Amino acid sequence: MENKPLYSVAATFNDVNKTLAAVQKINEAGYKNYDVHTPYPVHGLPHAMRLKSSKLGWVTLIFGFSGALFAFLFMYWVNVIDYPLIVGGKPFYQLPAYIPVMFEVTVLSAAVFTVVWMLFIIFKFPNNSHPLIDTEYMKRVSVDRFGISIQANDDLFELNKVKEFFKNLGAEEVFEIYYKIDELKDKPKIFDKKFISFLALTSIVVSAITYFVLNQLLFMSPFNWMHEQFRLNPQKATTVFKDGFGMRNPVEGTVARGYLPYPFKGKPADAEMKLVNPLIPTKQVLELGKEKYLTFCSPCHGNFGFGDSRLRGQFPNPPTLHSDRLRNMKDGGLFHIITEGQNVMPGYASQLTTDERWAIVHYIRVLQRSVNPKESDLR
Repeated sequence: MENKPLYSVAATFNDVNKTLAAVQKINEAGYKNYDVHTPYPVHGLPHAMRLKSSKLGWVTLIFGFSGALFAFLFMYWVNVIDYPLIVGGKPFYQLPAYIPVMFEVTVLSAAVFTVVWMLFIIFKFPNNSHPLIDTEYMKRVSVDRFGISIQANDDLFELNKVKEFFKNLGAEEVFEIYYKIDELKDKPKIFDKKFISFLALTSIVVSAITYFVLNQLLFMSPFNWMHEQFRLNPQKATTVFKDGFGMRNPVEGTVARGYLPYPFKGKPADAEMKLVNPLIPTKQVLELGKEKYLTFCSPCHGNFGFGDSRLRGQFPNPPTLHSDRLRNMKDGGLFHIITEGQNVMPGYASQLTTDERWAIVHYIRVLQRSVNPKESDLR
């Protein structure tokens, strides 16, 4: 033992109340560097040891906030700076769309880096050796005894004095804990060849079992998880129909329940003549029309209807909505164009309800009136 430096003096107790009382006496004696070991969590022990709140929570907070900030800045850089792309008239910067990703990255960063901090900073991994490991003292406090270990680096530590102090506290056994020879070497045990070989073999076995279970076992009969079904996948060919297309259009002439077919299909002149806008241009209707116009119409027609497309180079720019032809066109004509489309413009009947299309017509009239006001508007 003379060649090994002393780590601590430890003692075991057979009763939890004796242990708590001993902790109180140790505090009164002025010892600072000590630890208590129990086979199960003991209520009130941290308070008795006068332990301060763990600073690990601050580590979790810092890394979690850093993850959220990184996710936000990365998405902002991609969407606004590096690869700006307009989808349906939505703005480049969309904070609500960022929130789910920020939340997930926050949780992931906080959890992963908290564990990394504990392993490498607090526990000093990969040096996984400790003087208390494999000692008789640790074997007892891991089963049915309670133990206290006063470290030799405490300012008040004196070997004989501490051993006598434990005996006076009613300790069952007193142990002298020395550093092991292996702990004094520079090479941690984790780099031992046997340990590395065991770790590599374990990794291979676990990976093979995981691959087999997730990719083979779970898909063996009867567990096919409905991957094999008597149905046609989207965009797949079929031999059932002569044209070979698996996806079918609705049978011509069928009417969905609750919907009436558009009566002026292919008849723009009749639509302009006979259709009348059923909505009154109230503030609510105009706000609805503005919302839908900016979403579906503005990417090509521009925010104010001048045909200044934001998709420049991707599609031909449409004509301005302020031409004499469109200003003099009746509401039914505009509604028909929105419904069925015109030239390269597609119809929006499947994306906009009837009321939303009529609301857009009202908003187009507002845009036209703002550029070409009547004399009465200027009074």
